[in-house]
Amino acid sequence: MEKVVIEAQKRDKINKPSRSALRKEGKVPAIYYSKHHEPLAVQFAERAIHPLVFTSKTSLITLNVEGHEELDCIIKDVQFDPVTEKIVHVDLLGLKKGEKIQIEVPVQLIGNPIGIKEGGILQHTLHKVEIECLPADIPEHLEIDVVNLKLGQAIHAGDLKFDNFVVLNSPESIIAAVTHPKVEKEAAATGETPVATEPEVIAKGKPQDKED
Repeated sequence: MEKVVIEAQKRDKINKPSRSALRKEGKVPAIYYSKHHEPLAVQFAERAIHPLVFTSKTSLITLNVEGHEELDCIIKDVQFDPVTEKIVHVDLLGLKKGEKIQIEVPVQLIGNPIGIKEGGILQHTLHKVEIECLPADIPEHLEIDVVNLKLGQAIHAGDLKFDNFVVLNSPESIIAAVTHPKVEKEAAATGETPVATEPEVIAKGKPQDKED
């Protein structure tokens, strides 16, 4: 997993006017949380955090804060301006070596399913899954091979087995499925949401690696 160093400064003022002033300067207010550390209000350049937010990968962040030791963390939550969609606040979750955490990671589907050649349509239902693992084992994303997925078949969360972490989603949660196109056509004609028949189970994946 990619590791990124961000230079940050401690925030002494945490009221709304001060946060608004920071944003006008191109900075983002944030809070670092850890059960081993008191919450720490920080700020950093928006350009430093932007590429880590608008990506399909998960990154490990080392936060350099003057007067503090280096703090390893991940992005836990991001708040956006409802009009401009700019980043207005970030929550950072502190990590400790040897201590497992729960985190959502993106899912990437790899390959063209056999079922498409059979006339089916690939539906990517779950774009992120929640896993539990050690910080060193956090993958940037999960690659799920769908090449052997036939018409009427699906990959469920319960099908995903890995050595270094476990998937916490309900085993019945559908990651991806190849469905019959007629279901889509009928739904379009009636205006109803398509209800797919229960598909077969197949396949497996491998890892690749608040304020306002």
